[in-house]
Amino acid sequence: MERISTGPRHTAYKIGDITVTSLRDGYVDMPVRRLRQPGDIAFGDDLPSQVSLVDGALRLSVNAFAIDDGNDITLIDTGSSNAWHSTMGHLPEALREAKIATGRIRTVAFTHTHLDHIHGLILADGGDGFPQLSRLLVPRAELDMFREVARLERFHDRAQPFDAGQRLGANIETIAAAGHEVGHTCFRVTSASETLLIWGDTVHVPSLQFDRPEIAWEFDADREQARASRLRLLALAADNACFVAGAHLDSPGVGRVFRTETGFRFEPV
Repeated sequence: MERISTGPRHTAYKIGDITVTSLRDGYVDMPVRRLRQPGDIAFGDDLPSQVSLVDGALRLSVNAFAIDDGNDITLIDTGSSNAWHSTMGHLPEALREAKIATGRIRTVAFTHTHLDHIHGLILADGGDGFPQLSRLLVPRAELDMFREVARLERFHDRAQPFDAGQRLGANIETIAAAGHEVGHTCFRVTSASETLLIWGDTVHVPSLQFDRPEIAWEFDADREQARASRLRLLALAADNACFVAGAHLDSPGVGRVFRTETGFRFEPV
């Protein structure tokens, strides 16, 4: 993997014959109590020292990823637009900085349907984020959840379900990663013997959950299943020399995973 351009809101990489661009939608600050130890125990004064806080809160980057095969662009997740905190919703700026024309984005696929991943379909002014969109792909298990989001009503009938193990194109395959949400999905991007796992919300707090993957997140729909999926994807990445890209890894959120004596560690590209 080679980094080919970077800026405050984007970093682009060459992976084989394709380009993958990390796009920073912004960040969100969350209370430490969102982290849960086994037994559903929240952290107090026992928060490990390697976890850095900003004004007492966990700062999570919010990233989306564009996959350019030279013809069309597939966008994995879209950020939150103006549906949540004002520190988010900067995907349009990131796209402009990366010189990605929205008209070239023909496919949007979601890792899952939480609001910080789907609302970027609509701009803050109410317009369509991707005017030439021809495929809108939602995990099958979350299709009904997507169609309950009133703000995205005009996209309800355009959404198409996809299943784990399905190929979205020559370079993209889906991998089941349920737990954080019922249909949470990882996208395996492969070109010229290089592989990148775009894994959504597998890890929320990288300073802690690589070393201690048993730590869950309050908003995991099924915390035990989320732990199992995290361990499986960490092992897949470490044992097969895959690169990883995470929605909440510190921007640009791309790197490698390595095993340690007690867990895993993350090394940014």
